[in-house]
Amino acid sequence: MKSVIVAAGQGTRLRDRSDLKPLLPVGGVPLIERVIARGREAGIDEFVVVSGYRGAELRAALDAFAARAALRITHVANEDWRRANGVSLLAARPHLAEPFLLTMCDHLVDPGILRRLIDPPAKPDGVTLAVDLDLANPLIDLDDVTRVLCEDGRIRRIGKLIPDYNAFDTGIFLCTPVVFDALEESQSRGDDSISGAMTVLAAWDKAYVRDIGGLPWIDVDDPKDFEQAERLIAAGRL
Repeated sequence: MKSVIVAAGQGTRLRDRSDLKPLLPVGGVPLIERVIARGREAGIDEFVVVSGYRGAELRAALDAFAARAALRITHVANEDWRRANGVSLLAARPHLAEPFLLTMCDHLVDPGILRRLIDPPAKPDGVTLAVDLDLANPLIDLDDVTRVLCEDGRIRRIGKLIPDYNAFDTGIFLCTPVVFDALEESQSRGDDSISGAMTVLAAWDKAYVRDIGGLPWIDVDDPKDFEQAERLIAAGRL
C-alpha cells in the first residue's frame, strides 16, 4: 500500500527551530523520517511525498534518505503550497488509483494506529479517519485540533470550531479515490482543505471513523508540541 505524506507548508510556528519543518530533528531524527519509519513499521512499502515550500531542498534530503534506507519515494511538487492542504492531496491524484494511507509530515503516531486503520481494508468508495475518542487527552491543543462529531461509525460534522464533538481528528486517513471527487466538490464551494472534503464525504455518507484505541499520537505544530514529542520519544512511547 502507498502512503501520501503532505509536506508542503511553511511550518512558521517552528521557524526558530528549523527553516524547513519536515527536516526538523525530533529526538535526533528529522520529523518526516520518523513519519516514514512509522509507516514502514505498519507495512507501507511506497511513499508519495507532496512538497511545496523549499521543495527542492526537501526532495534532495528525501532522495538521500531513500537511498540510505532502501525505500521508494515518489515526489509531487505543489506549486500552490500557500493554499490549504487539500490542494496538495489533489496534486498527488495521478499516482493514486488504489486505496492509500494519507498522513501529514508533522503527525507522529504509534504504528499501531496505522495498522488499526489499514486492517480491515478500506470501505469501498469511502474514506476512513482515525479518531481519538479521549476528549481529556493532555497532548491535545483544543485551540488548534480539528474536532469530529461521529455517530454509528460515520462522521456527521468535522471542523476546528464545531461546538458539539466527541472525537479528535488525528490527521491519518485511509482513502479511496473518491476523496478526489470530494476535494473537487469542496473546492467548488471555496474550501481547499482536507476537512472540507471530509465534510462533503459526510454529506455523501461516505466518511467513516476508526478509533485509535488510546494509542499515542501528537501533531508537532509549535514549540510546546515539540517538547512534548521529545518527551514521548525519550520515554519510548513514540
